[in-house]
This record gives sequence, structure tokens and C-alpha cells, in this order.
Amino acid sequence: MKNKPTIRQQFYARLGQTSPSPLGIEIQKAEGVFLLSPEGKRYVDLISGVSVSNVGHGRKEVILAIEDQVRNHLHLMVYGEVIQKPQVMLASLLTRNLPEPLDSVYFVNSGSEANEAALKLAKRITGRSRMACFRDAYHGSTHGALSMMGNETFRRSFRPLLPGVTALRFNCTEDLEKINSQTACVIVEPVQAEAGVRLPQKGFLQLLKQRCTDTGTLLIFDEIQTGFGRTGSLFAMQKYGVTPHMVTLAKALGGGMPLGALVCSQELMKAWQSDPVLGHITTFGGHPVCCAAGFASLQVLLKEGWTDQVEEKANYLKQEILKHPRVKEVREAGLLLAVELGEEGKAEEMVRLLLEEGAMSDWFLYCDSAFRMSPPLCINREELELTVKIVMRALDRLT
Repeated sequence: MKNKPTIRQQFYARLGQTSPSPLGIEIQKAEGVFLLSPEGKRYVDLISGVSVSNVGHGRKEVILAIEDQVRNHLHLMVYGEVIQKPQVMLASLLTRNLPEPLDSVYFVNSGSEANEAALKLAKRITGRSRMACFRDAYHGSTHGALSMMGNETFRRSFRPLLPGVTALRFNCTEDLEKINSQTACVIVEPVQAEAGVRLPQKGFLQLLKQRCTDTGTLLIFDEIQTGFGRTGSLFAMQKYGVTPHMVTLAKALGGGMPLGALVCSQELMKAWQSDPVLGHITTFGGHPVCCAAGFASLQVLLKEGWTDQVEEKANYLKQEILKHPRVKEVREAGLLLAVELGEEGKAEEMVRLLLEEGAMSDWFLYCDSAFRMSPPLCINREELELTVKIVMRALDRLT
């Protein structure tokens, strides 16, 4: 009799792989800032599912909200046809915490879908066909989002993509002149995450907004990684004092469940209703269980006040990690940190060493000389100190 294949063997044999060398560790349970293997090994989570688990793993209020909603109902109807309390509650709480005029929410399933919806709506409203993005931006892997990626390495195998896309240089005010009366929209991450945490220079986002205003171009902020307290403000737009015409959200929005959203003014959102009717539709967008989890998660985040503690926690990590001679720089936007090692390819080695020492980290798509530190916002002082010890041990072993 053949032995039953292990979970690890089935993972490699039956699941589509995204790289030749995935992290390949099995996680059975997650609590707070820790991930637990079936053998009981504990890892400090320094990824948060790529800025998803901002309130930590297994938060009881989120679990209870999911359980309650599952008992009430699951999917009912395609998005927008039936009044569902979880959608309404989350949209209301969300818009109360966003600046005006961002008062209307369209729920989807993911960040990529949110960005697709934003690009589509911008073209519908302006009647223009050209769009602009920034080099080394990441907005998703679907066709339209990929077209706005601004990094040819990840795009060239999938051409032809959307035409009429201009890739601008981030923090280059000269390139803003390429935004003109033919540009429907500009999509930008207020902090470029996958480029290795690249912050906007003082005044750059303001100049970008002004250029969009002058040319009648819609400005879209992709806050999929920076939203929900990650940068030290509830949203990065508040940190930098610039309100876009649209914002896309996902990751932490669902409290660990798959959920994305496009948020803009009611005036702009009305464009979906006509010419044609049902201008954008989704079957599972705004799933009631996901919205219930998202509502509970946002309530926890607002109640606990972790956003106000982000800068203090980030500064502690930055100051301690910079003491190691192998670290060249730490770039941080709150608890989104890139630890720069100054040598290409070193991030992958560091990630493997961190796993051995008891922490899960990751590299950045466009920066393989730095590793990521973005723990759940609920991380406490004792856990921060443990994190520093683990990182220092791994740095000591780096070749």
C-alpha cells in the first residue's frame, strides 16, 4: 500500500506555484503576532500577510463577527441588488473615517479588482483613454493593474497590455508635465511599497494633485498596503495631507478575509448606473462574511489606538536594527519598514535565516537588497524586543 502523501508533498504537487522557491513552511495556527507550525515552532510574523493582519491573528471580535454572520447568511445575490447589513455597516464606518468627499464605497474581492474598477471608472467619467502610473509601482496582477505596474520585468511576458499608459518617475516633478488633457487618471501609491518602501518627497503628492486638478485628470491613491494604520495615520492620505479623487483599499480592509473596495464621491460613483446600466458588476464582491469581519476589524483598530503607537514602535525597531553593521539603511513609513543590506540578492538569504531563527519576513518585488518588517500593529514592547533579538541573530549569520 502506498503511503499517503504528506501535506507538504501535496502542496508542491497540487497547488499552482508562483516561484521556484516558496517559503515552504506549514502554518497550523496563528495568534496575535505569532505563527505556529504543526510541530509547535513559533514564528514572529514580520509580514502580516503583506499588510493584511493589522489587528493581529485570531482577534476574538473578528472571529465572533464571522461566526455570527455565517449563522445568518452567506452569499445572497450579485453585488448591489440586495440590502445587506454587513456591507452597509462597513461602508458607513469607513466613510466616516475618510476625508470628504470620499463618501461612497464599491466593494470587490481584492486589491487588483479595486484598481481595475478605479481605472475603468476614470475612463468612463472623463471620456479619455490615456492613463499614467509610476515606475516600480505595484497595483496587482490582473490585466489592467499589470498594465499600470511600471516595471517591465513583470510585464514583458504578458504583452500586449493596455495601450496609452505613461510610466512616470516617482518624486520627479519634471515628469508631472506628462500628465495632460488627454490623461484620464493617474494611479499612485502614496508610499511605494514593493520598490522597497520609497517615501514621497515633501510636497510631491501636493504637486501631483495640483497637476491633476489643472488638467482635469482623476487622481487615484492605491492605499492597499498603506491603509488602516500601517503608516501611523489611519490612511496615508491623511499623513501627507492630500485627498485623491478615488482611493483603492484591500488587504487589512477585510480583517483577514478577502475584500477590496473602491471609494470616491457619490457624484463619481453614479457613473456606474447608466450608459450602460450595470456599468460594473461582481458576484462575490462585498461578501457579507468578509464585510462583517472588516467591520469588526476596523472597530478594533479604532478602539485600541494602535495607529497612534505606530511611530514609536517603528522608531524603536529602526534604531535597534541600525546598530548592526550589516544594515546600511532602514526606510520606514510607520510599521512598513525596509531593512537595506546594500547588496543584491541578500534579502533572500536573510529571509531564510530569519525563518531558522523564528521570524517570517519577505523581500520586495523590485528591491532584492532589502527585507521587509511589517508586523501586526498590535505588537507590544516585549514582542518588539524579541523581534530585535531574532533579527540580530540572523544578521550575525549573514554571509
